[in-house]
Amino acid sequence: MDKLLIEGSLPLKGEVTVSGAKNSVLPILAATLLTDDACVLRGVPNLRDTNTMFKILRSLGKAVDFDGDKGVVTVSPSKNISYIADYKLVSTMRASFCVLGPLLAKLKKAKVSLPGGCIIGIRPVDLHIKGLKALGAEIDVEGGYVVASAKKLKGNLVYLGGVFGSSVLATDNVMMAAVFAQGNTVIESAACEPEVADLAEFLIKMGAKIKGHGTPIIEIEGVKHLHGAEHRIIPDRIEAGTFMLASLITRGDITIKNACCGHLGALIDKLQEAGACVCKSENSLRVYSRKNLKPVNITTLPFPGFATDMQAQFMSLMSVTPGISVITEKIYPDRFMHVAELNRMGATIQREGPHAIVAGIKSLSGAPVMASDLRASASLVLAGLVAKGKTAISRIYHLERGYENIESKLEKIGARIWRERE
Repeated sequence: MDKLLIEGSLPLKGEVTVSGAKNSVLPILAATLLTDDACVLRGVPNLRDTNTMFKILRSLGKAVDFDGDKGVVTVSPSKNISYIADYKLVSTMRASFCVLGPLLAKLKKAKVSLPGGCIIGIRPVDLHIKGLKALGAEIDVEGGYVVASAKKLKGNLVYLGGVFGSSVLATDNVMMAAVFAQGNTVIESAACEPEVADLAEFLIKMGAKIKGHGTPIIEIEGVKHLHGAEHRIIPDRIEAGTFMLASLITRGDITIKNACCGHLGALIDKLQEAGACVCKSENSLRVYSRKNLKPVNITTLPFPGFATDMQAQFMSLMSVTPGISVITEKIYPDRFMHVAELNRMGATIQREGPHAIVAGIKSLSGAPVMASDLRASASLVLAGLVAKGKTAISRIYHLERGYENIESKLEKIGARIWRERE
């Protein structure tokens, strides 16, 4: 097992290019189960999670060819598609649960293991089940598997509002199931995230009839057949945001290429409120600060609100921004595993329920720390980049789930960062 070592206190300067969105490509890969034709995806990041999804598709009977250097995946047809998604694979990654909808739509039956992934709190699948039942599926949970069947799926009004807002994966699953449902389906309180809209665009290229994606109401008119398609994955807004914060936390000056400004509005607003300079162009962002930043409060919300996947990284920035800031987590209230590790590096952060109160200090100190989940690991990398001395981050396999070549990207813009065996 590798650990990541960082010698901090160096300003990062230069250009970095953002990879394709992990949270977009995973459900799009699942959507290839809906067609008997070949599909070609471009801009696919080489990540632990994407490789897990390749394994799941292969286990279900698809042929998957991935050119990691070019970021191109070809998913080829197969005559025999299995309806069972095995525990050993699905239990390692929550997003793999989105094979449930397309398997049910295509085969009229599915048996999918309950999902796993990062330990960031309880994330039930009740909205997935509720939505698919509304389309006429019979669903039971047996032995750790969701078992679904339907002689015929029928369009219906599906409300997907949950305790903590809309669900991205539930919206994905219901939308993919509804493309073959008889009649019209209306999803109310649908997730508005760009990754959901990207999935809808891919389905439309395959022949689906969908409108309203990117809004809380998505309308789907059922069709009988989908064909193959080619599609380019949207840029990863969370990776882009992480590099934006890397620039500011190191007092650097980074231009982030292949970034979509329209997907980063809430983060850009908060950084400008803190005093950062954010220069926007069509496909890139330049982020820097000519003065000391001031603390700001954030509350995570569904898109277009402040993304929960940026909460941990933003906390790292606020930990070295003198003054008091309050970070409120409304999507996953237990998503504060990184607090203890940041405090090990000298941060002064106190958790009060779904709130973290950050008393910013001038500098952090390098220390051995342990990553607990994907975004927490990114927050520790940011802290290590600014800390005095050496930081050693263990369990970086979490980082590999969502950031492609992050060490080499950081190294090219001035970071002292390398891997060692534990």
